[in-house]
Amino acid sequence: MKRIFSLLIALSLGFGAAKAQHEHHTPPPAKKETKKVVAPAPKKKTVAPTPAAKPKAKPSKLQPIKDKPAPPPAKVNQKSKPSAAPKTQTAPKTKTTAQDHSQHVMPADSVTHQEPKIMPADSVKKVQPSGHEGHVMPQDTAKKHQHHPGMNMNHDGAMADTTAPHSAMNHSMEMGGMSHAFSRNLPMNRNGSGSSWHPDATPMYGYMKHAGPWMLMFHGQLWLRYNRQDIFDKGSRGASQLDAPNWFMGMAQREVGKRGLLRLSVMMSLDDLTMGDRGYPLLFQSGETYGGGKRLVDRQHPHDLFSEISIGYTHMVNEDVDVYGFVGYPAEPVIGPPVFMHRISAFNNPESPLGHHWQDATHITFGVATLGFRYKDFKIEGSNFIGREPDENRYDFDNPRFDSYAARLSYNPTENWALQVSRGWLKSPEPLEPDENVVRTTASALYSRALAGGEGRFFTSALIWGYNGGGHHQEHSAIAEANLQMNKTAVYSRYEYVQKTPGELDLSDQFDHHEIFDVHAITLGTSQRVANFANTYLTLGVQATVFAPDKLLKPLYGKTPVSGEIYLRLNPGLMMSGGNSKKTTAGNGMQYQH
Repeated sequence: MKRIFSLLIALSLGFGAAKAQHEHHTPPPAKKETKKVVAPAPKKKTVAPTPAAKPKAKPSKLQPIKDKPAPPPAKVNQKSKPSAAPKTQTAPKTKTTAQDHSQHVMPADSVTHQEPKIMPADSVKKVQPSGHEGHVMPQDTAKKHQHHPGMNMNHDGAMADTTAPHSAMNHSMEMGGMSHAFSRNLPMNRNGSGSSWHPDATPMYGYMKHAGPWMLMFHGQLWLRYNRQDIFDKGSRGASQLDAPNWFMGMAQREVGKRGLLRLSVMMSLDDLTMGDRGYPLLFQSGETYGGGKRLVDRQHPHDLFSEISIGYTHMVNEDVDVYGFVGYPAEPVIGPPVFMHRISAFNNPESPLGHHWQDATHITFGVATLGFRYKDFKIEGSNFIGREPDENRYDFDNPRFDSYAARLSYNPTENWALQVSRGWLKSPEPLEPDENVVRTTASALYSRALAGGEGRFFTSALIWGYNGGGHHQEHSAIAEANLQMNKTAVYSRYEYVQKTPGELDLSDQFDHHEIFDVHAITLGTSQRVANFANTYLTLGVQATVFAPDKLLKPLYGKTPVSGEIYLRLNPGLMMSGGNSKKTTAGNGMQYQH
């Protein structure tokens, strides 16, 4: 009994020492208990040893009677790889005393297996002679890791250590394998529409699921809205409507081999069903046709059933260099910043910008082929596509004539900024002006920053300039928008300036076609999340817009017409915040922590 009692004391002290070395960074053990190895009590009596006060005690002089001493343990090379770790030795059948622990293997505190295991050789100290020669003690890494390591799973399932905060550990493991759609070495948060870039600190809303090697995502918005343009009837062009703007997007991506990345995307809209072929009322908006060639004026056109069906492939040359190809029918060529429905600064505003056809209207183009090259945070890309805007039939696929070109240069100087300049040479974009070509030039600066107090708090903004030149088109547009999100509550704004021609406002019979009208608009709005279920948000919002039309247009529109709307919005919840971002590469996989 004395020997058994002494053995239990020795095991308890050894177990406590191992736990003390790791409790500053080792997660709590599971409730499952490990089996204790207890040697059979020898027949001959021995004197129980007194436990040493210091961790490095001299070897006990007591030896087992008639038993041969255990062989010395194999030396552990501290610099060796994990694969070179010694195999676990099994307890011999010979009788041992309570003092001889040369064959015992001490488990790490975080191991939950039923049988103890030896830790990898590169994470243990050399064995010290302390009477426990066979014990493999984990190395104290407190000096190396001042924070709990976040552990990411690469695409092969291997663990990769980082110095991310402990709170990011579980999240990064659950969200492992994520990357940008066109780079294995950029964060997913940089994804914009098409191949455009957001700032890295941009939050993302959506659902995500891993299915084998594939990462699947879904994004979208559905609005139920009452919209009234020119509330006080100051002019003759106001209208009201109850409608439901919407869009839905699914994306799948996976790594291919050691350097490839495949991305598939489909985007759809049921606008034609929920608002009709004339779209929704919006003062001073113009572009596209309806009803057999009638010009859409003071209304935003509905989107096609299929807004994007695309495939992209990226080849990683190294961490700093990517080359990629992207084709779609339909899809978005490289003109402008992310389209308004994907810009997080416009997240709470259901209306299309008045400068849409100066800045990002090519987001639906039936026939696009793009090549791109990235070096670090710079990217240059070019597209060949059809210049004609979609026709009135929102359910067909237009003829893919590759008759137009575009180029874009993008640069993200920090995680908070995304800059771009682009130019497109569009052949005959308007069906009512088939002989007119347009040279479209854009520049933009997008800004995103996380705010203290939670993942749902951030500030985002955008400055965008667009210009249509060529033929008699010489018109500018500009937009400044901002969104302050404070968890459930948001406050947002948008200022717009756009130049319109008499033809665009269907006023060619009243004004000379060289006339240019200056239009200004300011929108203020607020929204409040009222329900949250299954990671889905239901939000109530209200906004108002004040217009300042050109003096020549005031007899038609009024001096300062005012519009307003109230809406309910249904959308996926926050999938990734943009705060405290940190990139880390694990093997060939890319994880993004926040």
